[in-house]
Amino acid sequence: MSWYVLYVKSKSEKKVTSALQDKGIEVFCPTITETRIWSDRKKKVITPLFKSYIFVNLSASERNSVFSVPGAVRYLFWLGKPAVVRDEEIETIKKWLDQDNLEDIELENYVPGSNIQLTKGVLKGRDAEIIEVSGNKMRLYLKCLGMVVQAKFKDVLEA
Repeated sequence: MSWYVLYVKSKSEKKVTSALQDKGIEVFCPTITETRIWSDRKKKVITPLFKSYIFVNLSASERNSVFSVPGAVRYLFWLGKPAVVRDEEIETIKKWLDQDNLEDIELENYVPGSNIQLTKGVLKGRDAEIIEVSGNKMRLYLKCLGMVVQAKFKDVLEA
């Protein structure tokens, strides 16, 4: 059994995750809590960490079973084969999400294209490239995972 990256329709990560779990398939959809601000209120909303992607743990012979669920589109491919994510990488993401050091940060000194090193947490010492800066959030390309993550950190980055 291996972890595969499944691309799903936009904003349907939670529905596809639930439907696949109902079919008995092991699924991991990492989520974060964001504060959304409207003109009349603030609300905490749980959103997927990787937009339009979820992880499924299947044997190679069971891979096509996910397409019976509405919203499942295709697998992410790497070098012509469905991308396989190691168990250690899934555990790293889970540990990273469980840590309480995700906080707001001043991003005025960080610009897209800059290379940074994470200095705290599970991903300490890992190199990343800033892809986008938006308010107090940034999208980082984590070279060790080969993935893009969106995060808010407090004192975990070093330019």
